[in-house]
Amino acid sequence: MPGESTSPPGEQPLIPERLLDVPSQRLYYLSLGLLLQAIKAFDVLQNIFASDTTTYYGRKWLIVDFAYIATLSQLRIPRLKYSRAVVLLQILSIWFLDGMLFGGISLNLGLVGSSEISNVPSGIPNRPDIPSTPEPFRLSDIFAPLTFGLFSFDTNSKDARLLGQHTVRMSPISTAHFNPHFQTFCLPPVSPAHVLVPILVNNTIPTNVRYSFVPLGSGRVEYLELGAKELKAIEQARVEGLQVVRSKDVGEYDDEDDEETDTGARLQKTQSLVHLRFSKPGTIRLDRVLDSSNVAARLVHPVEVTVVPCPTAQYTDDIVQDIHCAGETSGVDLTIDIRGVPPLSLQWSKDVNGKKEYFLVEGIEDSGHSHTAQEVARARIPQKLKVPLSLSLDALGKHTYNLESVIDGMGNVVQLNDEYRDAKITRSLSVLRRPSVSFKACGPGHPTSLLIGSEAPVALTVSNADPVDGPWDIDVRFEPASGDGKRIKPWDKIIQTQENNNDVVLKAGVPGEYVVTGIRGKYCDGDVLAPETCKVVEKAMPTAEIEWKRIHECSGDTGVSASLVMHGTPPFQVYYRTQRDAEPPRDLFKTFTSSRGELTLQPENSGHYYYTFVQLSDAYYKKVALDGPSIDQIVHPLAAADFVGGRGKRVMSSCEGVTVGIEVDLRGTPPWNLELQVVGPRSTDALTITDIKASPTRILVPIPSVIDKEGGTFDVELVSVVDSYGCRRSISVPGVSVNVRRPTVKFYGKHGQRDITILEDDGADLPLRLTGDGPWKVKYRHMSNPDRLFTAALKSPNDYIHVTQKGVYEILEVTDSQCPGSVIESENTYTVDWVPRPSARLDPATVCTFEPYNRSHILPPICKGQDAHVDLELTGRPPFQIMYNIARNDEAGGTIVLDQPTFSSIQPHTRFQLHTSIIGRKYYEVKQIGDSAYPLAKHKNAVIPRSDRLLFEQEVMARPSAKFKNDNRILFCLNDALTSREAISNDGGVIQLDGTPPFQLALSIRNLAASQVHKETIEVHDRTWILDLPSYHFTSIGPHQITIESVQDSSHCEQKELHPLHRSIWVDVAESAAITPVDKRVDFCVGDVAQFQLEGTPPWSIGYRINGKSYTQEAKKSPFSLMHQQAGEFTVTSVSQQQKLCKATVTDLQFSVHPLPAAQVGHGKRIFQDIHEGDQAEIVFTLIGEPPFTFTYQRAEPIPKKGGKPGKVLETHTVSGVTTHEYSIFSALEGTWTVTSISDRYCRYPTQSDGVVEKIRH
Repeated sequence: MPGESTSPPGEQPLIPERLLDVPSQRLYYLSLGLLLQAIKAFDVLQNIFASDTTTYYGRKWLIVDFAYIATLSQLRIPRLKYSRAVVLLQILSIWFLDGMLFGGISLNLGLVGSSEISNVPSGIPNRPDIPSTPEPFRLSDIFAPLTFGLFSFDTNSKDARLLGQHTVRMSPISTAHFNPHFQTFCLPPVSPAHVLVPILVNNTIPTNVRYSFVPLGSGRVEYLELGAKELKAIEQARVEGLQVVRSKDVGEYDDEDDEETDTGARLQKTQSLVHLRFSKPGTIRLDRVLDSSNVAARLVHPVEVTVVPCPTAQYTDDIVQDIHCAGETSGVDLTIDIRGVPPLSLQWSKDVNGKKEYFLVEGIEDSGHSHTAQEVARARIPQKLKVPLSLSLDALGKHTYNLESVIDGMGNVVQLNDEYRDAKITRSLSVLRRPSVSFKACGPGHPTSLLIGSEAPVALTVSNADPVDGPWDIDVRFEPASGDGKRIKPWDKIIQTQENNNDVVLKAGVPGEYVVTGIRGKYCDGDVLAPETCKVVEKAMPTAEIEWKRIHECSGDTGVSASLVMHGTPPFQVYYRTQRDAEPPRDLFKTFTSSRGELTLQPENSGHYYYTFVQLSDAYYKKVALDGPSIDQIVHPLAAADFVGGRGKRVMSSCEGVTVGIEVDLRGTPPWNLELQVVGPRSTDALTITDIKASPTRILVPIPSVIDKEGGTFDVELVSVVDSYGCRRSISVPGVSVNVRRPTVKFYGKHGQRDITILEDDGADLPLRLTGDGPWKVKYRHMSNPDRLFTAALKSPNDYIHVTQKGVYEILEVTDSQCPGSVIESENTYTVDWVPRPSARLDPATVCTFEPYNRSHILPPICKGQDAHVDLELTGRPPFQIMYNIARNDEAGGTIVLDQPTFSSIQPHTRFQLHTSIIGRKYYEVKQIGDSAYPLAKHKNAVIPRSDRLLFEQEVMARPSAKFKNDNRILFCLNDALTSREAISNDGGVIQLDGTPPFQLALSIRNLAASQVHKETIEVHDRTWILDLPSYHFTSIGPHQITIESVQDSSHCEQKELHPLHRSIWVDVAESAAITPVDKRVDFCVGDVAQFQLEGTPPWSIGYRINGKSYTQEAKKSPFSLMHQQAGEFTVTSVSQQQKLCKATVTDLQFSVHPLPAAQVGHGKRIFQDIHEGDQAEIVFTLIGEPPFTFTYQRAEPIPKKGGKPGKVLETHTVSGVTTHEYSIFSALEGTWTVTSISDRYCRYPTQSDGVVEKIRH
């Protein structure tokens, strides 16, 4: 290939590149390997759920993986070509993986030669609490499991001693059941159509089926045979049809296929289904079913099935009216064509306005047929029948009649298709309401008014009508009013409604009576409802009768009045015109609600007036010309006066000055003279103003002196007015109330004290006293910042100013709702003070050193646990609460807060307890102080600034202590010195010291046997010390106690109380150990337990030899038990005690261990043998061991070839005195034979596990 170097001929790929290039070879071969691993993963899952197939899968994948890797090495594909060593490593690695996946290898952390954990064979009592000898190690123990039986070795696996089984099975009887579920079959009326009739076969695979077929209505018999090829073709077509059914909805004839699918899923393992296909109706009889060996299956009755045409039902093509009217007495008759094998049943439904009901008609057959019903059913001949269906239309709306399903005499049910409903299976009828008509807004007692020269609308409305029935024709008759019969003729008309409109409007131009005589729709006749008549009445023009009257008073004529009598329909509107001198005329009108009315005209200004009536309107006619009388006169109106803005008593305010200006409106002939009254709180003053020539005019009224000085309210009233003619007229109009305002403001304080003391976080309400009318605005300032002004909006004369800062507050100005006011200078300030917060400091007598760097007070150091305190002086209001931080140094050079406690004190001089339970440097920082004024619960956020906090610190020194690291007993032999050696390497003689080195350690050694105590003091420079007193020797055997008496360090603190359990340890001084057997047996079996009595101090170390190889076993108690797992000569060689000290040699303790016997059925294989009735099977047992043998075998229910749980045990037998290594029995029974136990001359397998470990032989 271009671009690649040429390889030597021996290194070229086995497949030439001209046939397949190298990248493709790599892709294909690696893809093959990936496929094999995917199949292996599937087999692993199968192996998990069927563990009996482990050997099969293991052997399979050992061969496949070896072939794959070996073939790869022979193909010599570049980049996939490896050396022989790598190929061998690949094979071993993949075999190891196969062993792990398929159970050939199981991970066991116990190593070969371990004496504590052993792989005990099945049948030997597993006693994990008893030590055992190691199993014999052979190289085959590693490789034999990997071969999954390819290479057989004698291993101690689970089935190594009782192998094999022999299964005898009786050949089953095959059966064939035609139509096993007793289904009915029919051929639908479509082409092509067919049905599949199932045959349920058991314990056989049919290859030939013979049956007879008799067509319906014919006596001719047809015989047919189907071979394996035809049966397979039918089954394949059925499966393809089922796939089509699952992908789409075929119709009502596919239910049988769905049932067959469900049935196939419920078959047993020995059962299967085959089908026969038929496309013609008739009777089928199954004659024979053969398998591949031409053995006929037993037929299960019945063996006959009849296939008929499927029943059908549809409406006839008779013409039926679709729309009917309510109230019709005659019903509707429908006719249904039904075809099928009688007797037939028909289910149909009625849907009226969405409410559906179902009905069933049964026993439909031809009663006039020449044969009886039983003969017709027996002949299974389809019939075509007509069934009438009478319907009553007693409800309005849409009626729908559907044919749902039909059942024939064979039991075939056909659901008529709901998706394609048409006239053949559906009939729809509509029942319409009968329309009704009446006049709208017109009737007897409520005629329609007709104006002269216009038309009046007369409305008719159609109600209770169905839109399908429209439009409607309405018959109307007209009769003219009496007196007009000669001029206007009566008439009859037909009026039609418009589409989507049920109202009809007639235009009436002449008076008369309109009558509705009838109504008709497109399909139904209707009813005439009341009111069915409507009168039209003509209304006359309005008129009026008018009479004028002059009004004369002091100065002459002051106006006119007119009396009016009006004819028409109220309300009336009278339009009139007035004109003064040469001014333009003005048109005015007045409304009257009755036929009689009065109109008074009194102008306010003098002059020559002209009055005339112009038009008249009533409820029907607007502005009808009125030829009424006119009048003119010279008017001199009376004088009158009123305050400007009157119609109610006015209230006005005066903020400054001695007079107040009031506007007065005068009417009449000028000039005028006006008389007023000024009504004060205690007096009334008269005020006369003369020669007033203009209106309105402003009058200055003097303020009463008392009110002008103190403020208050007074009233101004108009008394009378005189015009130029000298006519005086008293005036009674609401007066004016004048409020003279002088608002003031001041701070209020009891007994002249205007100061308050509050908490620092609280606010204060400074009381005010205000005069004037609210609301007020007050400006004030804080004297510490005089340029900043505050404004308060106040509503009450006793209101407050809310402040939060301490200091002096000053009022600057005040304004009420109308006028600015004044501040009372002597009471314009208020002082606010704060309650001081509590504080704390160290008592001056406290011994400490002040550090200016961090403002900390350094207290003298103290020993751990020693009581200590400092005295604090507190200022504030008792009781006090003090929250402080306790901290210590951390490893990073900072501090860590340990706690944040709070303590209380009711006295200003209190004692602060220091914490000395933990060694190290302690820091105390007072974070918050609360008292009765500032309790901590309400002032959690009021933290003392760090620069002002009280801080003190103290060093807590540790108290020395000493203890033994643990209480393990130490073993020494007689005459040994108490020195650091291997005997105390288990930390039993290690002393741990706490404190500041160097230490003075006092020890005592008490010899219990001799009642002697030895004391010694040692100086230790480290915090750990191992017992090392070479001057002391153990001179007697027995227990010795070493006790720590006291300890001191360089801090001179009192030592910590020594723990009684860690203060002393025990030393055991012993002589040499010994071992003796419990019984005198010389023969043991593998799995037996030997017991020994040990002398000395535990633990012991026992040395023994098996077949010349030495082992060691530890024992912690006596007697000591040991389970044997190796056959051969067993000899005890030595025993020692306490960490292998004081060792003794043993020379006279040995015995023999015999191997366990074994047995095999069928030479250790799984044999499956099928026999027929009358035959016998030979079962061979192989016995391994020392004769004579005694073994037990059992027969159980057969197990399947693919594995499974063992069946129920049917029988058990024991055979004794067998001197040969092979034994046979013959049986004609079905079952699985296995060996359960075997005994030879010395041993038994499995051993008797009855709670006694050792076997006693006599």
